[in-house]
Amino acid sequence: MLADLWPLYRLALVTPRLELRLPREDELAALAVLAGRGVHPPGERPFLTPWTDGGPEDRARSVLRGHWQRLAAWDEAAWALGLGVFRRGSGEPIGLVAAWASDFAVVREVATWSWLGLEFHSRGYGTEARAALLTLAFDHLGASAALSAVFRDNHASQAVSRKLGYAHDGITVDARDGEALVSDRLRLTADRWRTVDHPAVTVTGLAACRSWFGL
Repeated sequence: MLADLWPLYRLALVTPRLELRLPREDELAALAVLAGRGVHPPGERPFLTPWTDGGPEDRARSVLRGHWQRLAAWDEAAWALGLGVFRRGSGEPIGLVAAWASDFAVVREVATWSWLGLEFHSRGYGTEARAALLTLAFDHLGASAALSAVFRDNHASQAVSRKLGYAHDGITVDARDGEALVSDRLRLTADRWRTVDHPAVTVTGLAACRSWFGL
């Protein structure tokens, strides 16, 4: 089985409404098509990397390339875990979330990003999916902090971060479409995480791949 050679395929994070796991090829294709239909309203650009530029096929292929690149480049010293987000019961794909880290065994910090298909916005799925990633990071991998950098005009991501307890940790300045744009740098500590209400999350399949995270 593929999971015997690549045990990350056994890892699953289950919340009251969602299941997060590595997508199989047909599921990956469905996620790519979903991204092609749109992950944010027209006229917005909530991501620094302009992967949502171009037409539906360009966006879909960018999802495929990104997923394959994360798998191929995996290393315990510098890993990026990208998980498909599926609705429980139906298995309907609704988006993708990722956590990544460098020298995690020493630094104990992760960063995250995510996108949801436009039709699944404003239902609380983004908060639930990020809470699942944070549960994995803090409660099962022993992270000391989770980081995020969010454009100030990305109101949805800002709201999710506030709800989950992130605190302001400075700013970064990047070039976006020819102008300097300020992002808020946010940090959530393990101690703060333990005081925040969040959905219950069940993590399975981690034992077989703990060493893949440098543990």
